Amino acid sequence: MRRHLKQNIKQLTTSYQNGFYSPRHVTDCALDNAVKFKELNAFIRITPELALHQAKESAHRYHEKQSKGALDGITIAIKDNFCTENVHTTCASKMLENFVPPYNATVYERLLKAGAILIGKTNMDQFAMGSGTVDSIFGPSKNCWSEDFSENNWRITGGSSGGSALAVASGICYGSIGSDTGGSTRNPASYCGVVGFKPTYGLVSRHGLIPLVNSMDVPGIFTRCVSDCVDILNAVAGPDNRDSTTIKKPYRQINLSEPDQIDLKNIRIGIPKEYHCNGLSAEVLQTWRKIADILETGGAQVKQVSLPHTAASIFVYSILNQCEIASNMARYDGIEYGHRADDDSSTEQLYAKTRAEGFNNVVKTRILTGNYFLLRQNYDKYFEKALRVRRLIAEDFQRVFVTGDNDEKADILLTPSTLSDAPLYKDFVSVSNRDQCAVQDFCTQPANMAGIPAISIPIRVSSQGLPIGLQLMSNTLNEEQLLTVARWIEAQVNFNCFDNEQLSKISK
Repeated sequence: MRRHLKQNIKQLTTSYQNGFYSPRHVTDCALDNAVKFKELNAFIRITPELALHQAKESAHRYHEKQSKGALDGITIAIKDNFCTENVHTTCASKMLENFVPPYNATVYERLLKAGAILIGKTNMDQFAMGSGTVDSIFGPSKNCWSEDFSENNWRITGGSSGGSALAVASGICYGSIGSDTGGSTRNPASYCGVVGFKPTYGLVSRHGLIPLVNSMDVPGIFTRCVSDCVDILNAVAGPDNRDSTTIKKPYRQINLSEPDQIDLKNIRIGIPKEYHCNGLSAEVLQTWRKIADILETGGAQVKQVSLPHTAASIFVYSILNQCEIASNMARYDGIEYGHRADDDSSTEQLYAKTRAEGFNNVVKTRILTGNYFLLRQNYDKYFEKALRVRRLIAEDFQRVFVTGDNDEKADILLTPSTLSDAPLYKDFVSVSNRDQCAVQDFCTQPANMAGIPAISIPIRVSSQGLPIGLQLMSNTLNEEQLLTVARWIEAQVNFNCFDNEQLSKISK
């Protein structure tokens, strides 16, 4: 039933063309696996009728030799904060529990245009505020690499796009879409043993992505391998008139070389010393050093670089995150759409009760804190100062990539994705959401502050049998070189997310 998963997207579409597999067969397998792995809670809503209809149309196109291209018949999942026409989009919240959008997000629209098949909407932290996928009203997602699923002894998926990572790691879908505001794609990719990619800010449209932090939100991509990631990126990237923040320059399709044809001789790899931080596990540090050695042996120039404002980044991110959340969450008032409380005693009471019922404590706390930072007497002290430090953080990256002396210049930065492998759920929830995000997002959120592309790729399995990933970052719009180096590393380590004995146990 799952033999087709040995193929990447290009190989599978070739099999469709040859008649060896059919989109209907692959879709049936995906829907069956979504039910088998229900315990993981990867999906908020599965869309079988829609998926089978799309599979039938795809099969007809292949029969008529009129394929739409690279993604025709490819199964995908979408995080439940992207609008999907006539399909519930809840943000894993009570506030939007019954919201059915009348339009599609641009990312989903472009996937449909490319022939992709939607299996369902994936679980997430409520309104994408978290790094564990544990704060959903539909329950937490459970990492498919967990050695024990009894009580609270399982491992978290990371977040907030944990459901999208699981949909790929468990073999239900070939690719999935998440959102990345401070690492919400790369964090769960590392914990779940898949590829997680955050493009340059503005390369992929945010239209139809329910906003968390407008100045940092980026649609992200999950796949099992780097070449599949490129296929999806090529389908969804490019200008969009409905999103004024997209880059207006036409998108140039990326074509990666085969790993044995990639030459690293003139590529400079930077190792930022500030990422060697408190809490970094010995195994992650060992993995980081090993890949740096492999890159150097492969011909790359590996050097230490400095990003001096890294330590301040998490504090700046926290302030700006909560300020923009306070603004974005103001739209949920119970009047126009979403949850509406049963209280018509006054407009003020309706607002208050609706928001009290519709938001969890994490969302409420961020709204209150953001409004505090935005008070007239606090605005300069917190918000404006955070913006100035954000500029310094972006200039750190710019100096390393472009303007610095040759001795400190790099083309690609290599860092950890997370500080450890996936924590136990019971340990994770014993610490506050704010403190967990400060730890879990330490390595990932600076890329969002600077708007640069970043990718997490799986490297090895830890002594606890859990994936460890590393992150690569590069300059704005340097996706092709970034993904090329990622593919070269991928070929050296040969990690396979289906070398996961837990999947066979779960499906029984």
